[in-house]
Amino acid sequence: MAWFWLARVVFVVAVAGAAAFLRPVHETLALNALFGVVVALIVVFFEMRLGVMPVSGVLGALVGGAVGLVVARTIESALFWADSGDRRVAFLHAAILLALSYLGLVIGGRHGEWLQPGRLLGLFLSSGPERRYRILDTSVIIDGRIADVCETGFLDGTLVVPQFVLKELQLVADSSDSLKRNRGRRGLDILQKIQKMAGVEVLVSDVDFPEIREVDLKLIELARTLRAKIVTNDFNLNKVAQLRGIEVLNINELANALKPVVLPGEFMKVFILKEGKEYNQGVAYLDDGTMVVVDNARRLIGKTIDIVVTSVLQTTAGKMIFGRHIEPAAAAQAQGTPPGSAAPGSGGAVQSAAQGAPAASPQAPTLAAGSGSPPAGAAGGSGRDEGIRRSRPLPQA
Repeated sequence: MAWFWLARVVFVVAVAGAAAFLRPVHETLALNALFGVVVALIVVFFEMRLGVMPVSGVLGALVGGAVGLVVARTIESALFWADSGDRRVAFLHAAILLALSYLGLVIGGRHGEWLQPGRLLGLFLSSGPERRYRILDTSVIIDGRIADVCETGFLDGTLVVPQFVLKELQLVADSSDSLKRNRGRRGLDILQKIQKMAGVEVLVSDVDFPEIREVDLKLIELARTLRAKIVTNDFNLNKVAQLRGIEVLNINELANALKPVVLPGEFMKVFILKEGKEYNQGVAYLDDGTMVVVDNARRLIGKTIDIVVTSVLQTTAGKMIFGRHIEPAAAAQAQGTPPGSAAPGSGGAVQSAAQGAPAASPQAPTLAAGSGSPPAGAAGGSGRDEGIRRSRPLPQA
């Protein structure tokens, strides 16, 4: 970076010296040198602005400006019959030259991506059905749920796995940390599983952007080039891509949208897995991983109990349900079912829960920190096998 600034300083000094030697504006040496410095600083300003533009934009601006000059020269030659000595005709020639050059420069810079070979070939090829591309992020590959979504057929189009994403995944798989290494290997296994699925097309793209270092920005540029959507679980990438006009498919948002709707006043059966943070609270989980916080349930850890939903809290991480424990007799009375009898279609689940479900094994594993759902087998015992059942809400008084 220091070499760039050194080159800019040398350029400014050279232009100032040339202006002082040639004296284009005045006989005074200092005034000509100042004029040269101003001109050089303007050129450096445009050079710094062009540095942040993509290469396709710069190339498009150059081609557009050249085309504008050629068209202006052609129009000027067509007006050979006009009196070139007239000031109005001279002004018209100058206006045409400047206007067409400016329009070509601006339009070419804005649409420089059309100079890419793929876009140019698309202009001459027969227009068939447009391919839909879905670019996979590293986070969604490691997560693994994308394989289940592809298997159900809800994700259409061609799945694009960029080469730089594969490189990042390989670095994670080769990490010295055992947890990161397992996550990386899981991601590679998920990709291999998706490639073997029938009806799912996976394309490994070699397109790279060497001038961009961040993987997230490379994904955004690739999505803009292919006019594709990004499939990710990364919250920050989701926001940045939307700000830049790129469509994003978020697996977490899809999972939250598919969770069942629970309203305050409804009854359900839950398996109390562990104690909560507050006094006398118990924590349970639904089958989809939704956390249920139950008051007055600390002493009932390892049992399946009846609760009534008091409130539902929607957060950025998901949904949380709050409820309180009620006795089985009160729950049966509120639902209109006589105590000790099973509800129609329940298979005796209410009756067995009212008689008391057996406690879970003391060796049941606890939840990992930050996990959204309990591990498999954590809710042992017949109470967990009964499942989680919702009943109709409490009738209005």
